[in-house]
Order: sequence, then structure tokens, then C-alpha cells
Amino acid sequence: VQLVESGGGLVQAGGSLRLSCAASGRTFSRYAMGWFRQAPGKEREFVAAISWSGGSTAYADSVKGRFTISRDNAKNTVYLQMNSLKAEDTAVYYCATDQRNLVAGTARFYDYWGQGTQVTVSS
Repeated sequence: VQLVESGGGLVQAGGSLRLSCAASGRTFSRYAMGWFRQAPGKEREFVAAISWSGGSTAYADSVKGRFTISRDNAKNTVYLQMNSLKAEDTAVYYCATDQRNLVAGTARFYDYWGQGTQVTVSS
């Protein structure tokens, strides 16, 4: 499985961005997917996850009510809509596959990772 993130960029605080993660392979629809982020000098942290069907989602407390994860299995793509962005959301954002379909908040349960896309929020 190969994952390619896109949609990152520079945005002012309070603004919005939508990240996309395009997956190769015909088994995408079988896997849960997750988004993580890593800021400079910090460990990678969980952002959001979604089940293979899209029927179950999970979010980090820091993004609840502001971020929405979704997926389109016909397009092999998972999205992260980010609203009301804050300076502390600045990080490299990664998508990853969760072949166990745990909708987990822990990076060790994820199997394949994209290369990341930079999100910078100016205050």
C-alpha cells in the first residue's frame, strides 16, 4: 500500500484546510485509516481515525469539534477537514493504514505511512 498526502500549506489562525490521502491498491476499503501529526521537537501524536466503512470515527481531544475525518472508498481517499485552525496545529500531518481495523489512537497499530504534508498556521 502506498499513501500520498496533499493539501497542506500556510494558513492564518482561524482558517481552514482539507488534507487528502490517496491510497494505492485494491484493498483500501478494507482498512481503517488514521491521521497523525508531528510538530518540531515533539513526538508523533494521534489526530483522528475512521473505520473501513466510515461508520466509526475517533478524534484526539485537541481537535474535537474542529476537525472531521471522512473517506471515499470509490476514490481510495481519506480526508481531514480542519477548521478553526490554531498555531498549535502546526505540524507535519501523516496518514496511515490500520489493517486490524481498530480505529486506534496509537501509532504502533498502524502499518503503512505516507510521507507527510506540512501544515503551518500563522497567529
